Amino acid sequence: MRVTKFSQGLISSSTGSFFWGFLGTVYFQYISFIGVFEVVAHRSFWTCIILLITTSLFKKWKLLKKAIDNKKNILVLFATSLLIFGNWSVWIYAVSTNKIIDASFGYFIFPIISVFFGYLFLNEKLNIKRVTSISLVIVSTIYLLVKFSALPWVGISVAFLWSIYNLLRKKINVETDIGLLIESLFILPIILIIFYITTSTNQNNFVFNDLGLMSLIFLAGPMTVIPLFLYVKGVELAGLGASGMVFFITPTAQFLLGFFYFNEPFSNEKFISFILIWIAVFIYLKDLYEKDL
Repeated sequence: MRVTKFSQGLISSSTGSFFWGFLGTVYFQYISFIGVFEVVAHRSFWTCIILLITTSLFKKWKLLKKAIDNKKNILVLFATSLLIFGNWSVWIYAVSTNKIIDASFGYFIFPIISVFFGYLFLNEKLNIKRVTSISLVIVSTIYLLVKFSALPWVGISVAFLWSIYNLLRKKINVETDIGLLIESLFILPIILIIFYITTSTNQNNFVFNDLGLMSLIFLAGPMTVIPLFLYVKGVELAGLGASGMVFFITPTAQFLLGFFYFNEPFSNEKFISFILIWIAVFIYLKDLYEKDL
């Protein structure tokens, strides 16, 4: 049986999304005992190292140089480096403090927020289904705000940081992995400062004489890069619409892990809010499906 490029793309995107949502969540929650800042620092550092290796393996140094030579690229990637560092920090804080369900809320609404940003800043058109999805996200957020008298900042931060990140990345023509490498290099000074502080105050867990722990922490790089490559490859083969539909495997896996495996509290108020979000996602997915027909 011949497997089409579209099928290969869906398999690749689905695998990447599952990797992010399930394996990534379990892994980063497992190593969260070393502390949020050290996890973020190692994730950024080893991602940078892995991307330097893949850039060499795939002979992409010319693409890197071309990207760096463009001043607009550098300015945008500097901004997106801060956004991705912020997103990683918030998400790792969430998995470290039993707020995985809250983080999944952000990943559920992020594609819909991105659609809204596309309308505001890129003159992309909205139809009735997308307007309805955006409205339900707003209503759901306001409902949580009223019921809890506090902004659901973890989910909102995850959604807005990723949405702004994607909005800015759309303004430049740089391959995903090359862009992430440049972003990682921009973040590197911050990472080195974190390493210096944790080491000088004896708060570091990463030590060279503990090979097991060292190897475990090193996996933060592959755990970031592998799903990225799988998802991007899926977008290339199956298209953005189809890959956008299977992306929701990520927050679904996070939600199920948070509720069933990590036993996070899930109040009736949150349940009502999530129902509104799931309706919004269903309407959004239906719109994506109809566009792909």
